[in-house]
Amino acid sequence: MKTVKIGLLGLGTVGGGTVDIINNTMPEIQRRLGQNIEIVIIAMRDLNRSRSADTTGIQLTDIPAEVVNHPDVEIVVELMGGTGLAKELIETAIQNGKHVVTANKALIAEHGNGLFALAKKHNVIVNYEAAVTGGIPVIKALREGLAANKIEWLAGIINGTGNYILTEMKEPGADFAKVLQVAQELGYAEADPTFDVEGIDAAHKLTILASIAFGIKLQFDKVYTEGISKVSADDIRFAEQLGYEIKHLGMASRLENGYSLRVHPALVPNTVLMANVSGVMNAVMAYGDHVGATMYYGAGAGAGPTASSVVADIIDVIRWKDQPLADQVPSLGFALDQLQSAPVVSVEEIETCYYIRCFVKDNAGVLVKITTILADSNINIEHLYQEPSTQKPSDATLVMITNKVKESKLNLALSALSQLKEVDGEIMRIRIETLG
Repeated sequence: MKTVKIGLLGLGTVGGGTVDIINNTMPEIQRRLGQNIEIVIIAMRDLNRSRSADTTGIQLTDIPAEVVNHPDVEIVVELMGGTGLAKELIETAIQNGKHVVTANKALIAEHGNGLFALAKKHNVIVNYEAAVTGGIPVIKALREGLAANKIEWLAGIINGTGNYILTEMKEPGADFAKVLQVAQELGYAEADPTFDVEGIDAAHKLTILASIAFGIKLQFDKVYTEGISKVSADDIRFAEQLGYEIKHLGMASRLENGYSLRVHPALVPNTVLMANVSGVMNAVMAYGDHVGATMYYGAGAGAGPTASSVVADIIDVIRWKDQPLADQVPSLGFALDQLQSAPVVSVEEIETCYYIRCFVKDNAGVLVKITTILADSNINIEHLYQEPSTQKPSDATLVMITNKVKESKLNLALSALSQLKEVDGEIMRIRIETLG
């Protein structure tokens, strides 16, 4: 039986999971492939660090170049992260004629256009299923399963840390800072959680999903990105009272004049499946012109789920590596020369309904001033709720749901509202997405 030899860059959580799956699932893999997989070399930062996976018989090195230049390695698996050294190593691997499997969403989102072109030039495969939503095979679903469809839009909870925080903030007495600290203690959030809570991680993933769905070039720098750090427990409570859940969504859609790519908190109706995705779980919805709405749900991170996608990609590479590149599924689902440099529309051009929450002085005539400003901008209030403020005793908390309005128009109205002496502090605005 033929043996395909691979090398790993990185032996962290996902690297250890990958080693475990290959060590423990080889009989099943052999049945699927008719071939054997052998890890022959692994690069890791600290050779003295304790290892969760059994690396008996595997060469270990702290020199990553030894992996990409190893004469027996056919497939390089990059699990080290980052966009500097990882990019250089993958480029070297490709130039050496080695196939690549990666879980590095930042690298694909920011440098994928060049890497895929280089891979085509050298007739090798770059697979990256594990870069988005961990163990959920959403890339394969979009790229292959929905290939007969024109994808109109997609939306997803694609960062488990943010979803965990918003879920836990529903508990009495919870707030963002407290829940974030617990998330860090449980290992769901990094010591520096910026990438997760400010939406950067989700923006990387959305960039990739949108490119596959629409056949456009990867354009991470064009994604509108907004985090969850300003969402309060009161916002979550008010949303529930109004029939919504607050979720941190990545959304991409076709518009008449281009595409919308955005990551931000959103009120989602509690009747929608996406509203019931809790904790660290991920989910992606995609709407195709023939199939309608489909949804993909599962574990979006962790050693087992993410390594599952890594090994599935290794299996796919082995199945296809000896076939002509023209017969293979393109990296982004569309031929490279058919990817469009389509315009990404400013978020100010988006039309949706809005949740607005602000503190106002509990004086007579305040509501008249506020509704007048909104009416002058042709913004209607669909729902209005007021209660005494728990944070500012002299104030009232005012919550409004607007009709559908262009964001640029709403921004002008909110600017005028903020100038009122009766409005106390920052006005909170959250978009409403029906996902229908």
